Amino acid sequence: MVSLTDFQRIGVGLVGFGLFFLLFGVLLYFDSVLLAFGNILFLSGLVFIIGFRRTFTFFFQRPKLKGTSFFFGGLIVVLMRWPILGMLLEGYGFITLFRSFFPVAFGFLGSLVNIPLLSQLLQKVGDSGSMV
Repeated sequence: MVSLTDFQRIGVGLVGFGLFFLLFGVLLYFDSVLLAFGNILFLSGLVFIIGFRRTFTFFFQRPKLKGTSFFFGGLIVVLMRWPILGMLLEGYGFITLFRSFFPVAFGFLGSLVNIPLLSQLLQKVGDSGSMV
């Protein structure tokens, strides 16, 4: 079990609330206030979890400057109340920033099939499919 400091626990809460507000802002037809609040909470939670210096070095590495500029540009556009364009820019920046992390995440999801109870459940769901 990973032990978290109090600052990291606060950061996890801030990231969770940030993702909730982002999702809720998208569900309410791109409400710019909720999206901006979610972005601010998400970024502040990230700073609380990994620290200011690591966050700064992650976003401002030379190969990641393109993704960082699109991500923060989208954040500024959302704050200027153009939420759809801002979220498109943020999405492209997010994909560009975390491009190297996606194979690891997909590998982890692929390894979930090896869990005995989950593999049996997936086999039952796959066998009971109808041809309608």
